[in-house]
Amino acid sequence: MADIRARLTELGLTLHGPHPPHDPLDAVVVHERVARTSGQLPRIEGVLTCVGTLGDDVSVEEGTEAAAVCALNALAVLEEALGSLDRIERVLTVTGFVASAPGFHQQPAVIDGASKVLADVFGDAGRHTRSAIGVAALPRGGAVELEVTVAVKH
Repeated sequence: MADIRARLTELGLTLHGPHPPHDPLDAVVVHERVARTSGQLPRIEGVLTCVGTLGDDVSVEEGTEAAAVCALNALAVLEEALGSLDRIERVLTVTGFVASAPGFHQQPAVIDGASKVLADVFGDAGRHTRSAIGVAALPRGGAVELEVTVAVKH
């Protein structure tokens, strides 16, 4: 896929970031041909859009949408770091964190929102390995947080 920005437009997707982390952290670290993002929360225009706990006050559908926003925010920081999303050769792995009430076991369904965005945007190069992890709490009360690691073209 040659023009990822055009693909985003075609899909009706908007990058709402980048939302850099606080100092002394970097939004993205690029080492050799790998780039990895810091955790991305579901923010639009700097506002956290999904707070709370899955299985308590946040539905699976709301969490899935939040995970999609996290994926778009990861793309925004990657674009800023790499200069162009066209430099992404392949999505390697996604680590998704889901603020989960005791007994909630649908973390994979929530993180599917992010995986779908990446597959839709990059096609086969968007297929990746993944972990979906339930946690007691996330920064700023966010319901979902996402890290993305990609291979970078020369």
